[in-house]
Amino acid sequence: MSDHKAGIYEKYNKRILDFILSFLAVVILSPVMVIVALLVRLKLGSPVLFKQARPGKDEKIFHMYKFRSMTDDRDENGQLLPDEVRLTSFGKLLRSTSLDELPELFNILKGDMSIVGPRPLLVQYLPLYNEEQKHRHDVRPGITGYAQANGRNALTWEERFEMDVYYTRHLSLRMDLGILCRTVKVVLKREGISSETAATMEVFRGSSKE
Repeated sequence: MSDHKAGIYEKYNKRILDFILSFLAVVILSPVMVIVALLVRLKLGSPVLFKQARPGKDEKIFHMYKFRSMTDDRDENGQLLPDEVRLTSFGKLLRSTSLDELPELFNILKGDMSIVGPRPLLVQYLPLYNEEQKHRHDVRPGITGYAQANGRNALTWEERFEMDVYYTRHLSLRMDLGILCRTVKVVLKREGISSETAATMEVFRGSSKE
């Protein structure tokens, strides 16, 4: 059981702000989402949305939604081809501009996610976290986070998890605003889209660091 103690902002104000801001974003960005959906359907086919189970706060599993950015191309054995093969130039554009993340606004409205928080990763990574890394699930995951604003996919897994846990222990309105401002800069400059050795991020295989 986590010993995380939420402050007033985290416990009450953060969720209210998340709901209001995500609702306004859905209203304002709905034309953009419609256009992106049509382009995804035209260039990548159906389904338009990518749906995947992810662990949220307290490791509770939810389904996260994103715009699809990869093809379903497979090899002769029916296995999906590597990410770098299935990730088209259009998909790279969606990811570099973070337009693929827009459907996650509905996850925020539902309460599965927050605007700012550690990014929700794959369910199969749960048994691989050490005790320190598990604390990234003390708060709701976010569309952007401390790690995304300071390196994105160019970070190592250890660096990312250290930033995630640091965020859970120093969460504040001031920190969230700083992360949002930094995220805008990172997205506009298209920094850290890929790691040094993968089209997105390498598979996490566990950390020996306790």
